[in-house]
Amino acid sequence: MRILFAGSPSIAVPSLRALVKSKSVNYKIAGVLTNPDAPRGRKSALLPSEIGEEAQKLQSEAEFLIFKPEKLDADARNQISLISPDILVSFAFGRIFGPKFLGLFPLGGVNIHPSLLPKYRGPSPLQAAIINRDAVTGISIQKLAPEMDCGDIYASKEFQLTGRETSASLGDTAGEIASVMLLDVLEKIACGTAGAVKQNHSEASYCRLITRDDSLINWNQSACEIEAKIRAYTPWPLSRTIHNGRELFILKAGVFSHSEKGTAGQVLGIDKKDGILIQTGEGVLCVTELQYQAKKALSWRDFLNGARDFAGGIMLG
Repeated sequence: MRILFAGSPSIAVPSLRALVKSKSVNYKIAGVLTNPDAPRGRKSALLPSEIGEEAQKLQSEAEFLIFKPEKLDADARNQISLISPDILVSFAFGRIFGPKFLGLFPLGGVNIHPSLLPKYRGPSPLQAAIINRDAVTGISIQKLAPEMDCGDIYASKEFQLTGRETSASLGDTAGEIASVMLLDVLEKIACGTAGAVKQNHSEASYCRLITRDDSLINWNQSACEIEAKIRAYTPWPLSRTIHNGRELFILKAGVFSHSEKGTAGQVLGIDKKDGILIQTGEGVLCVTELQYQAKKALSWRDFLNGARDFAGGIMLG
């Protein structure tokens, strides 16, 4: 069974690595499909996606081709057809597969989704789980279907959340769990023993694409809500506010255990243990790491050394 693996961000890297290093005789990776190289970093150098970078390293261990088309058009389909793929494995590729493209794969496609489907169908399930302060989340491996994340489920696995995850750390955890599940599912598909269960579409919930506009903190929300969004928007787009006309990123924070009283967005002072205290619509946020636009990230103590007029100020959002 010849596999085309489609993905782009770091969450998909463990699955690609597991496929390449697998000793199974029932399947092999024949190609990797990822987004084109794009400007990244402060110098905007043209660099491959995380999957593209990993695929280049892994080519020394297995013989496969890397595809980076701008569009999944006829030219891309013709190139991919040359590797005679049997099945498509997709994990956070970020683009929609049309019927002509899916027609290249006699065995159809498999999609890895980091939620317990049908919960959080859509592009931001990790962030949704954090923002909603869920106690558990999980991984679902499903058949690729014409409608987004609606395919029958081959396998799912639930795991606990601690309430301290960022999108980055949760992505690392989800990526490792998914890589183990994927090999088991592919083995069963290759052997003809894979079963899939239909989703209960009436229980479906959805998450949307996150944009930079979402990152502006609304200080009228509760401290718990703001703290969750700070974690959800790490490493991107980062939660931000406006202080004295300057954009300020709040990188790490917690919920202060004692009650205080002030105007939403007001810097109340400091706590020697918990950091800078900012009033919210309900409760107090204690900030431990922050960063002015175009400046480096600082711990709250170092930050205050260069911003002595910070206390008493009002954050805008």
